[in-house]
Amino acid sequence: MQVAVCGHCGAKNRIDESRLANSEAKCGRCGEKLESGSASEQDSKPINITDQTFERVVLQTTGRPILVDCWAPWCPPCRMIAPLLDQLAAESNGSYRIAKLNVDENPQVSSRFQISSIPTMLIFKDGKLIDRLIGAHPKQTIAERLRVASRFA
Repeated sequence: MQVAVCGHCGAKNRIDESRLANSEAKCGRCGEKLESGSASEQDSKPINITDQTFERVVLQTTGRPILVDCWAPWCPPCRMIAPLLDQLAAESNGSYRIAKLNVDENPQVSSRFQISSIPTMLIFKDGKLIDRLIGAHPKQTIAERLRVASRFA
């Protein structure tokens, strides 16, 4: 048996290796297809979070920063920066995590952090909000903010 973390909802699932290898495994919580791979491979892609998973995935994580991209599918600037965030996730080498929060589907977190413009990127470390970027920014700017957050104590 192997534990696989759902890339959609973040739930941990105990799965038979053969089912995982044959792409037959599905998350017990949300029903999404589970992918095999180590934690570092899973970190190389943004994780989708929800109002229900925000506390566990973002606020309970310690040791490394998490950038939460607050976005909506109808927002052109949000769609414009999505590939940049995918690239940053692939380049992270486990030093930070990228998460995506659809503000239309998750009003509780959006309200809690007063998201009134999108895209808004929130950077958390050890459960605390330490930085906020509003609007579309170049990849270099986002990467620098994540580097600073990594050193934040």
